[in-house]
Amino acid sequence: MADDKNKVTDKAGEIAKNIWLAGVGAYGRAVDEAQGRLEKAGVEPPKLFRELVKAGAALEDEARDAIEAGSAARHSVEDRINRVRENFNLQRPARGEDLLALHEKIDRLANRVDALTDALSNSGTVKTARKAPAKKKKAPPRAKKSPAKKRPAAKKPQAAKKTPARRKTN
Repeated sequence: MADDKNKVTDKAGEIAKNIWLAGVGAYGRAVDEAQGRLEKAGVEPPKLFRELVKAGAALEDEARDAIEAGSAARHSVEDRINRVRENFNLQRPARGEDLLALHEKIDRLANRVDALTDALSNSGTVKTARKAPAKKKKAPPRAKKSPAKKRPAAKKPQAAKKTPARRKTN
């Protein structure tokens, strides 16, 4: 078992070393490429700078176009929302006070309708149809069960009389 542990630790150590070496190799390659580009840029700096400026200008134009398109789309959507709100008189979202005021108006209107209905029924012009009070629903009648036959009570077995225990005499 100790040999298995040694093999595993040796293998893990080897893997860790390979990872380290791969990282060092990548760093070395990056340094070499950077030095090569620096040397090349040192020879032709104006040409490289001009190319970078040209690429930057093109990217700036693309970014401005994208921003303008996004802004136009946002304004279009906002305009549509405003038109819908105007059509439904929804300039602002409903608040709690608005809902309470609406409920109060509905209650006042219901009271006025009741008062008008009473006035018309008292004048005899209109007879109101009154609802009959709600009746309680009765449960469907149950089928009557025939009385169960009574069995005679079972006799309890009598307990055997205990005999007094004998005492030992010494």
